Amino acid sequence: MSAPPTAALLAGVAVLAVGTYAARVAGPALKTRVALTARARRLADTAAVVLLTALVAIAALPQDGSPHSLARPAGVLVGGVLAWRRAPFLVVVVAAAATTALLRRTL
Repeated sequence: MSAPPTAALLAGVAVLAVGTYAARVAGPALKTRVALTARARRLADTAAVVLLTALVAIAALPQDGSPHSLARPAGVLVGGVLAWRRAPFLVVVVAAAATTALLRRTL
């Protein structure tokens, strides 16, 4: 498979940049014009929690049967425990990454 032409690549990046900017601006711009019901706000909050939980679950599951595949779930577990114990975000990220890296190196 060959690499995409430079013009097409730049056009794709530009379209994604404009779309991202528009989505970012739309939130504050529409906040005063669109009123959500209390039920809709609760559903949005619940949807955010479900999405984050799904991302953590996907990150925690081993990808294959190799010993290295156990390093990622261990890192996620360490990060989860530290987040649950209300450690600072930087500590959570560094500890999870360090755990994963150390286990991959030793296994």
